[in-house]
Amino acid sequence: YIENGPKLSYLNNISNLSKDLKTPLTPIKGFSQLIIENYSDKIDSNVLSKMKEIYTQSQKLEDKINEILSIIEPEKSKEKYDILIVDNDNSTITVLEDFFELNGYSCKGVSNGTKALEELKRITPKLIFISIILPDIKGNDVSDKIRSYKNLKDVPLFYITVLSETEAIKITNKTKATGYFLKPFNFTKLKRVFRYLEVSL
Repeated sequence: YIENGPKLSYLNNISNLSKDLKTPLTPIKGFSQLIIENYSDKIDSNVLSKMKEIYTQSQKLEDKINEILSIIEPEKSKEKYDILIVDNDNSTITVLEDFFELNGYSCKGVSNGTKALEELKRITPKLIFISIILPDIKGNDVSDKIRSYKNLKDVPLFYITVLSETEAIKITNKTKATGYFLKPFNFTKLKRVFRYLEVSL
């Protein structure tokens, strides 16, 4: 115990430092991503290049911090989160993660329906975003499966899609999803889901 004391103290310090670094890093990464996604055609090319570099380096730093935390705190992978995002497009997951984390909500992204269903066996998020088009199982079929689970039948579920609004409405109504959001995202409209997140399930 005496020998392990300094080591535990050191690991705790590293863990706390990693968490402290993530606090300012989240808005830096998030804002740079939002600027790149929404204003790339309106800002100087040199400025845009710098913003992309800021985002890239922020992502690398975040990955390194998460790697350190996963070693020091293996139980971290079991923590709950607010939002599950299901999309095989990594940039879509990143945009949504940054937007909601900037507003105080934790997220997890997975790339297909199979992984989503596995994830939902162990955790019940407050809200689910799911792409209608997935590489393995159709999003609407995943939605039907989710709704068949007693603990998930009332979880707000929103489709995210590049399909036409007419098609999105049709699929949403057929599967009794809560709603849908078209890509590219309108962040003002996305804020409407905050009311679902404020309710504990």
